[in-house]
Amino acid sequence: MLRLPPFEYHAPSNIAEAVALKAELGDSAMYSAGGTDLFPNMKRRQFTPQNLIGLTDLEELRSISEEKSANGLLIGSGVSLSEVAQHAEIRGRFPALAQAAALVSAPQLRNMGTLGGNLCLDTRCNYYNQTFQWRKALGFCLKKEGDTCWVALSSPKCLAVSSSDCAPVVLALNAEFNLAGPEGQRTVAAAEFYKNDGADFLNKTSDELLVSIRLPEHEGWKMNYKKLRRRDSIDFPILGVATALRLESSGSKGATLDCAEIRIVLGAVASAPLRAYEAEKMLVGERLTTERIAAAAQLAAKLAKPMDNTDMTLGFRKKMVTRFVEEALKEALEN
Repeated sequence: MLRLPPFEYHAPSNIAEAVALKAELGDSAMYSAGGTDLFPNMKRRQFTPQNLIGLTDLEELRSISEEKSANGLLIGSGVSLSEVAQHAEIRGRFPALAQAAALVSAPQLRNMGTLGGNLCLDTRCNYYNQTFQWRKALGFCLKKEGDTCWVALSSPKCLAVSSSDCAPVVLALNAEFNLAGPEGQRTVAAAEFYKNDGADFLNKTSDELLVSIRLPEHEGWKMNYKKLRRRDSIDFPILGVATALRLESSGSKGATLDCAEIRIVLGAVASAPLRAYEAEKMLVGERLTTERIAAAAQLAAKLAKPMDNTDMTLGFRKKMVTRFVEEALKEALEN
């Protein structure tokens, strides 16, 4: 049985106290919300903090509110994935995010896990997500204590995979992340929050706390999220596709609907979610015919260069990108 290493638990009463405590304790401390990813990593000794700063009691992180001045919805990072999946406003205005949250793991873990935790989820790899003894026997990797990427021996950077379900969706929705740290508060666009490096994958310092996520209004948009995994529960994605699009009338009598705006984001194919800009350009200003969607899906699939470090074969995962992008767009149009 794998056991947690010893640690001291701290329960701050507000965000300011949590941030100050992290600055005081430094690298010996980590923030902990639901712990559904952190605790297994601690058992495998990927993380060995001497102090955990608990966030579960911070009501400031657990609110969902209108942002009238900015025309959008503000979701606290501590809101559970179950609540995101079931919340009426999120389901009505941002159904793709509700879909993604509902597909994370299993009900028990969605009740514990938080939106902020899923958005900051540690990257995953078959060579990294093993016990300490296994990793030591092989030789530690670039992501933890070693100098070799066992996925690609010549790679200068870690190739661990982004496995968040919600991250591709918030990118497709042009979300913004509000962070609090010792130096004050700052806002980062979701598109700038993720870096394509498995070991250094977030534009966030370890002292900063993700406080909330702002979703700008997308009235009239159609959106969708599809997830590929071996089982229908528990498993992390080996492919995620988020789509968001807006149609507008065209022609002298507005007889047809063309694609005015579109965003296609691929998850679990690299160390960061990837936006398929070239595929989007193919569709903007055009009718979304079956043939055009299929061609755009093939173009989007060229972005995906999966490595042999997650479940299923890389050839199968590569092939499924085309199919999932095509299906995600068609299902979005039907909603």
